[in-house]
Amino acid sequence: MEHTVSAAVRGLQAGLIATLIMTAFRLPILRSLPPSANFWAQYVTGGDPEEHPVAGLVLHLAYGIQAGAVFGALFALQDAERSIEPEQRGLVWGSVYGMALSAFGSQFMLKELLDIRLDADELALFHAGHLVYGLSLGAWIGSRTEGVEDPEEEYEYGDGN
Repeated sequence: MEHTVSAAVRGLQAGLIATLIMTAFRLPILRSLPPSANFWAQYVTGGDPEEHPVAGLVLHLAYGIQAGAVFGALFALQDAERSIEPEQRGLVWGSVYGMALSAFGSQFMLKELLDIRLDADELALFHAGHLVYGLSLGAWIGSRTEGVEDPEEEYEYGDGN
């Protein structure tokens, strides 16, 4: 249990970092707030999503952090493929997890809960953003998990730098 709790804490950290990276990726491309601003406007305060940029970003950050905690705990339980390095497992499973979150987000959160239909290009970028989230999340978790020689040690390349 203690192992899973510490993994979930690492997941909280990873979720924060991955959400910031995802947001940095999506904001200049989509030039719009995350759909969490729509959720805030529709279910909490009313009004237009554009009136709630900070609440939308904070809510999106909260989603990403808690999803990171879940991934961290799940990653700690996964032991089927110990033949590959934790960083590699993190990238693979982080990508899968990011795309699963994206599918849930587009099919349930956007379509069903918020009645938002994205154009094909917007949907592609929505999925790309979640792939960036998953890769970032998995890389962070994988590089700081048990099985890594020393999670605090910096990576060194062949020539020692």
